[in-house]
Amino acid sequence: MKILITITLFAILLSLGTAGVLMLRTRPDDDAQRSRQMARALAWRIGLSIALFAAVLLAWRLGWLHPTGLPLPR
Repeated sequence: MKILITITLFAILLSLGTAGVLMLRTRPDDDAQRSRQMARALAWRIGLSIALFAAVLLAWRLGWLHPTGLPLPR
């Protein structure tokens, strides 16, 4: 499960980087196409983020992931 989380986080960052590069390029002749590509990259990022959150929540509920760290104060 940890490998899946790592791969998904990398894909989210890749999608965000792709959208950033498309946003920073300035060429007026293909502005509409670049806007569609940037919107698609950001949509992928949102979809991957939601899927990752759902997968982590499901894995926790099924007992595949266990929270670790400091104990909660009483």
